[in-house]
Amino acid sequence: MAHADKGNRVKVHYTGKLNDGQIFDSSIDSEPLEFELGKGELIVGFEEAVVGMAPGDKKMATIQPDNAYGPYRQDLLLKVAKDELPNNIEAKPGIHLQMIKSDGTRLPVLISNVSGNEVTLDANHPLAGKELIFDIELLEIL
Repeated sequence: MAHADKGNRVKVHYTGKLNDGQIFDSSIDSEPLEFELGKGELIVGFEEAVVGMAPGDKKMATIQPDNAYGPYRQDLLLKVAKDELPNNIEAKPGIHLQMIKSDGTRLPVLISNVSGNEVTLDANHPLAGKELIFDIELLEIL
């Protein structure tokens, strides 16, 4: 039986959870995820977990932050004055915004704190610094 290796295109079903059991993503009620191993389309730890699996195999993989979305970085917190936000944006924690960098690319940020006239924007990925647990089923090697 064939085993998945770098360069193979594969289809998997997965469920991603945090340590507390909270599900943050799943393909179970939708189409399977299709990707090429080793191409860097997904986080490194997920791809590494699929390598060596055979169609029909199921496994649970625990992925550390360094092989997922990286550590939570304090240097990705930006403090700005409330009046620097667009007028139609209510400055309150939990609001997602997009900043446009000098090169024109968009950077998603989250308002993480509001104190007086100061707003803290967090540019960390929402899963940065978190250990991720994936239940993976390899459906097929294409």
